[in-house]
Amino acid sequence: MTTAPQAPSEPTSSHGYISDKDRYLARLKRIEGQARGIHRMIDEDTYCIDILTQISAVTAALQNVALGLLDDHLKHCVAAAIHDGNAEMKIKEASDAIARLVKS
Repeated sequence: MTTAPQAPSEPTSSHGYISDKDRYLARLKRIEGQARGIHRMIDEDTYCIDILTQISAVTAALQNVALGLLDDHLKHCVAAAIHDGNAEMKIKEASDAIARLVKS
């Protein structure tokens, strides 16, 4: 699995998702289990349509996590940047993230 280049860390002590961090981590742990289940299904020669159904479920779950993080980013990071008078960079960052999500 390759990782996307990460944006430089911000000097702030918290991000918008911090209040829901445990919920995000729990959801990602469930998604991890689903991905392992897909691996097992292939290993056990499960019917391809059943595997595709599970892949679709994992994809939807990851998209929901991404949308939640994007919402938190807009409510926290972008709102703070607007308040501080330097929103242009944060808005572009959010717009770029939305473009990546739409392409996936």
